[in-house]
Amino acid sequence: MTGRAWLAAAIGAAGVAGILAVALAVVGPAARQPSTTAPVGQGQRHSVLPTAPASYLGLYAAGVPGSYAGVTAFTAATGVKPRLVPYYSGWFEPFQARFATTVADDGAVPLVQIDPDGVSVASIAAGRYDTYLRTYAQAVRAYRRPLIVSFGHEMNGDWYSWGYGRTSPRAFVAAWRHLVTVFRRQGAENVTWLWTVNVIDDPHYGKIPSPARWWPGSAYVTWVGIDGYYYHPSAAFSSLFGPTIVAVREITSDPILISETAALPSAGQSAKIDDLFAGVRSYGLLGFVWFDVAHPENWQLSSPAALLTFREGARTYRRGR
Repeated sequence: MTGRAWLAAAIGAAGVAGILAVALAVVGPAARQPSTTAPVGQGQRHSVLPTAPASYLGLYAAGVPGSYAGVTAFTAATGVKPRLVPYYSGWFEPFQARFATTVADDGAVPLVQIDPDGVSVASIAAGRYDTYLRTYAQAVRAYRRPLIVSFGHEMNGDWYSWGYGRTSPRAFVAAWRHLVTVFRRQGAENVTWLWTVNVIDDPHYGKIPSPARWWPGSAYVTWVGIDGYYYHPSAAFSSLFGPTIVAVREITSDPILISETAALPSAGQSAKIDDLFAGVRSYGLLGFVWFDVAHPENWQLSSPAALLTFREGARTYRRGR
């Protein structure tokens, strides 16, 4: 969503040099745990993580999974300790178990966005890359701790090779189901599956197709992620995310996480941070992940006012759970 060409190139680089993902989770008491039975041989569809509304806060900065320094720096700047730390993983990149362990040892949960850059999505569904997927799934199983996994994020947008107009929704759904099936057959039951879509009323890209055509089915998804950004002062949570939340709710009642978001300084970061906290609470969502990078567009929390607003917003957010 933010600098598509830059992010797509970064995803393809091992270690995702120059990017950090941090998300903060204020993990609350366990709430409802979806327990719909998956197809035979594919394990149970359930969340191994708390799903209480307003449990998670987030930030995406620079450096992971090669370094944890950005996570520490964010905590120092905001006073908010990370609890959920995502990173983007290019195809053929192995599971970063050492980084995930660092995240877990710091009391957080890792989130990995696996993206099929440079490969045929239909070939994934056909089993061409099963050796890679089995090895990845075995490493995830050996990790043992909770992990959030997504695949082919923002597929209803047209900026990635696996997205709208480049790969058919049918092929994407088949690949998603195949990936989940491979993981489950390898015993990787510590995974929360995050199906990540783009907002359908995008203030930068315009109208984006409803994600319904890309829905893999309830047996293959645990949470839904929505990506969307504040580009203008007039943007509000209800107009930015509301239509997509409605579209998602026509498909599933699964918990929703705002999986990428930020506001340009010119949009009024402090006001948008307040709007995010209020919107997540109002809609009963899991939380949000702030995309805190300064290139190619400046989404970073850098002004004292924005940092203070985030700190105070997080404090109130925790008390309000």
